[in-house]
Amino acid sequence: MDNLIQLWEKPVAEEIYMIAGWRQWADAGAVSSGLPKYLIERTGAKKIGEIRPDGFYLFQIPGTHHLLRPNIELSEGYRQQLSSRENEFFYAGDEKKGMLIFLGDEPHLNVERYAEAFLDAVENLGVRRVAAVGGVHGAMPFDKDREISCVYSLPGMKAELTEYAVKFSNYEGGSTIGTYLVDRAERRRIGFLDFYAFVPAYDFSKLTVGLQGMRVETDYKAWYDLMRRFNHMFDLGIDLSDLERQSSDLMDSMVSKIDELEKKMPQLKVREYMQTLASDFTELPFMPLDDVWERELGDLFGDVEE
Repeated sequence: MDNLIQLWEKPVAEEIYMIAGWRQWADAGAVSSGLPKYLIERTGAKKIGEIRPDGFYLFQIPGTHHLLRPNIELSEGYRQQLSSRENEFFYAGDEKKGMLIFLGDEPHLNVERYAEAFLDAVENLGVRRVAAVGGVHGAMPFDKDREISCVYSLPGMKAELTEYAVKFSNYEGGSTIGTYLVDRAERRRIGFLDFYAFVPAYDFSKLTVGLQGMRVETDYKAWYDLMRRFNHMFDLGIDLSDLERQSSDLMDSMVSKIDELEKKMPQLKVREYMQTLASDFTELPFMPLDDVWERELGDLFGDVEE
């Protein structure tokens, strides 16, 4: 294994799955950077390894000033802290089921070497399947289930993935780190999927001067919709009640913002705009069979009690 990989613990669970995200380009709603961090904190996962940052990052590009440089904190001339690029593996689980969580910085350089190192670690750790997450902005109803776009590495995965209420991507354009790794994973016959959640964003610049728009910065609804799928796919058993609550709070916050905007600038007809979006949107909710049975049984026993 490449000496770029440092592992000081190797999980021994019978089944190990990985959820991976990056501080990257496709990070709308903080789906790629925020969800893995949330899972690390929520599950108490401990760090078991990392990819060394050697040769993957630029220090500067002329004219960009502080865009790429690491941040330093000084006190009376003495260094208190210097930030660095991090690509870390965390683990939570038992002897039967384990979950690896990867959170990294998208590389600037030598992406081929970075991909090989990442996939070396996946194989060395015995991961059965990798699920990468990302987010992209789009004009969609904020109070509906998020549309999830899917990319996968092995042709045989498609039949299974149709059960997860996803749309298979026909995108053409610049590759994300996730889609790049999907390509490299296929060459090794590694099961690797990318789920991209569409995060609500609204452009009002054409309606009035001085108002650019509104978008969801941290999309707990997207996080929740993704984790419902992963909980079912990998049988993780993670308690999602906190994410469900934060998702509900986000919906309430969006309603308040739209109401406020409608009062301040009624000429924009923001509520009418939202209604048009909703009427043109086809929601594709994820409803696994066990959830359907639970709902139906709940309705049945509710009727009996009545």
